[in-house]
Amino acid sequence: MELDRRNLLRGGLIAGGGAALGLFGEGGAASASARTSAPGLIRTGRPGFTSGVQSGDATAHEAVIWARADRPARMLVDVSRRPDFKHAAQVRGPVLTPDTDLTGKTFLRGLPAGEELHYRVRLADLDRHSVVSAPTTGRLRTAPRHRADIGFVWSGDLAGQGWGINPDIGGYRIFTSMAALDPDFFLCSGDLVYSDGPLTETVKLPDGSTYRNLVTAEKTKVAETLAEYRGQFRYNLQDVNLRAFNAKVPWIYQWDDHEVLNNWYPGEVIDRPGYTEKNVDVLAARARRAMFEYTPIAVQAAKGGRVYRKISYGPLLDVFVLDMRTYKSPNNAGTDPNQVDGLLGSEQLAWLKKELRRSKATWKVIANDLPIGLVVPDTTEGKPNQESSSQGDNGLPLGREREIADLLSYAKKNHVKNMVWLTADVHYTAAHYYDPSKAAFKDFDPFWEFVSGPLNAGAFGPNNLDGTFGPQLKFQQAPPHANTSPAEGFQFFGEVAIDAHDESLTVRLHDMDGKTLYTQSLDPR
Repeated sequence: MELDRRNLLRGGLIAGGGAALGLFGEGGAASASARTSAPGLIRTGRPGFTSGVQSGDATAHEAVIWARADRPARMLVDVSRRPDFKHAAQVRGPVLTPDTDLTGKTFLRGLPAGEELHYRVRLADLDRHSVVSAPTTGRLRTAPRHRADIGFVWSGDLAGQGWGINPDIGGYRIFTSMAALDPDFFLCSGDLVYSDGPLTETVKLPDGSTYRNLVTAEKTKVAETLAEYRGQFRYNLQDVNLRAFNAKVPWIYQWDDHEVLNNWYPGEVIDRPGYTEKNVDVLAARARRAMFEYTPIAVQAAKGGRVYRKISYGPLLDVFVLDMRTYKSPNNAGTDPNQVDGLLGSEQLAWLKKELRRSKATWKVIANDLPIGLVVPDTTEGKPNQESSSQGDNGLPLGREREIADLLSYAKKNHVKNMVWLTADVHYTAAHYYDPSKAAFKDFDPFWEFVSGPLNAGAFGPNNLDGTFGPQLKFQQAPPHANTSPAEGFQFFGEVAIDAHDESLTVRLHDMDGKTLYTQSLDPR
């Protein structure tokens, strides 16, 4: 059946024009402040786009479309099954204003499930309604309601450790390699920006050659103000590979530490070079606002704009997106025998248990922005603190490990099968099989955790494995020295393919050019 405007509306399409944190309303005349251009932008001719378009959180019937204008403008979105947009339905989106740095999101509801849809975004002048920008187009696939093949990619860590957009090596070309697989969505495992990672125009490499960075004003220092945090996201969106990827592949986004600063936790008071603001909670609030403004995450004010959520992809897949940063306990030695949480917090843990128990999907993919069994030290305070859950003693659960043990034990008791954990964070790629027969803590069912990254950042590793949950190293590839640049390779992403016929799940770990380094197929039975 043709998805013409009448059929689409008859099928229940509801368009909500909105922006992060509820800063935009729907419809109505633009206020005087909305008509004021952002600093440094000159208002002439037609409105235009600064950073392409993106989509995100595409469920069976909903999706988010994101754009940024070069001046205050009304966002208009056309949706169609056809790339020529014949019989397209038009959705009236929000007014993009300086209040959100001219970013905005249009929420699409009532979409057909399991379909490839084309969208076209235009920007209408607020005073001259007939003056509209040239269109920018994108594509997305909605999640299926019935059994269907599913494929997606994941990774994290972009522009970290001083390695930014380098035109000499093709910029962020890993996004071109991921796009070549034509995935249904991209799971971003956090550290999409490095707000604590200033860039310089050139860096000398070990072989005597020079790594050349594209540099903007916001990337010359650590981010502290809201404008500087926004600038971290704008920086990455200059890359042509990333913008082309965004127009083809919906995102599922989660955040980690570098959206704010390295290894942060709530309540922290810092004493780090370059920072005049010492209160991490102040920095995190600014970073969080910029993150919601610049990513196509489906923010719902009724839920407090929380990052953790579940996105269902029909009977074969549920994706559980965790937030292991907002509710994090202070980094310490990780040896408290009485600690009950530390990464998820009581509310998120209760939600995760409930949703895992209720899930009917064959596969439960858990997006954990911090790895489970890898020891990730935090030496920012000059102490032997731990950033993740493990501390390397190979014994019974202590500290944050107790929260993980509680979750794994609960899953076993409630017959939660086929959990697969996907992470990035440590800047190399690996496959770990968690075997209770080889663990100090044994009250859980076996499961896999796959690690892949970075997208474009310094490569490190490998990290040590902690034996508490019995992780067995099945594969890893890491650089020969710390902070290897993207010019030297060792940038990675992972791919997941679920077969609709036999319900198997296959994981492939790839290098930055798409070469397959490791393959593991899992049978749900």
